[in-house]
Amino acid sequence: MPLAAPHLTGIRGLSTEDIELILETAVEFKDVLQRPVKKVPALRDCTIANLFFENSTRTRLSFELAQKRLSADTITFAAAQSSVKKGETLLDTVRNILAMKVDMVVIRHEHSGVPHWLSGKIKARVINAGDGLQEHPTQALLDAFTLLERFGSLRGLRVAIVGDIAHSRVAKSNLELLRRMGAEVRVYGPTVFMPSGLQEAFGVPKPSPRVADALAWADAVMVLRIQLERMDTKYFEPHEYRSLYGITRARYEAAPQKPVIMHPGPINRGVELSSDMADLEGKSLILDQVENGVAVRMAVMFLLGSKGALQAPTPMY
Repeated sequence: MPLAAPHLTGIRGLSTEDIELILETAVEFKDVLQRPVKKVPALRDCTIANLFFENSTRTRLSFELAQKRLSADTITFAAAQSSVKKGETLLDTVRNILAMKVDMVVIRHEHSGVPHWLSGKIKARVINAGDGLQEHPTQALLDAFTLLERFGSLRGLRVAIVGDIAHSRVAKSNLELLRRMGAEVRVYGPTVFMPSGLQEAFGVPKPSPRVADALAWADAVMVLRIQLERMDTKYFEPHEYRSLYGITRARYEAAPQKPVIMHPGPINRGVELSSDMADLEGKSLILDQVENGVAVRMAVMFLLGSKGALQAPTPMY
């Protein structure tokens, strides 16, 4: 069966059944990616446009590789080299691209709400690859998939999100998804990085600035970088943040239990996360997140682009 939701503009637009279907389908595509032939003909009749109005490397490459693995035809649009710089509106840009008979749009934009707005203006399926301070739904889905691989279940799992919550769309999507799937989530970090209304919006306990408490409590710690590009004021020097809030080996070793470490990237090594923690064998899941991002995005695009009932992926020989 396809997704009930016609688009993926945010986690709140998905039912619990949709989330479970995406994660179950990602398991099948993860298996495909382990085969000698890593390509399936699932979307060979589908044309996908990648519209990146904001700089991205990991997310864009992950989507592009997922599309190639599904045999889709793709075009990638970068705003820096486009007519947007000449004054063309977003809607005109998208309409011009859709005139090329595009079936699906993956969009990343610096302004919150653009993917949702666009989904009401065009007939193509829309996938949010990150919008302003709002959401990054495929990142939350791949994080959940990574945790499921490690722990077997999200129900009752204790997850600490540490760092710049206020400016993080990853945090907002994860708060919504993980709590929906039964995980217990708490947030930690500087008070200045905690948005107002966080407890009311997501039902989390009062935020704490004590990173040591996060390491002592959690089964998994999601570390976020300071998003300087979204700030008008510089609140910390790198060495200050590391000293007060960084996840260092010394802090980790002092914790009574040793949670796994996650990070959506890019990592500011030596600031929010020390290099030895980012690469800690057996405990760092960061490269697992990168690998799983391809499988999860394959699942999302397959389910949105599927014209019939869901079938198991068929290898292309």
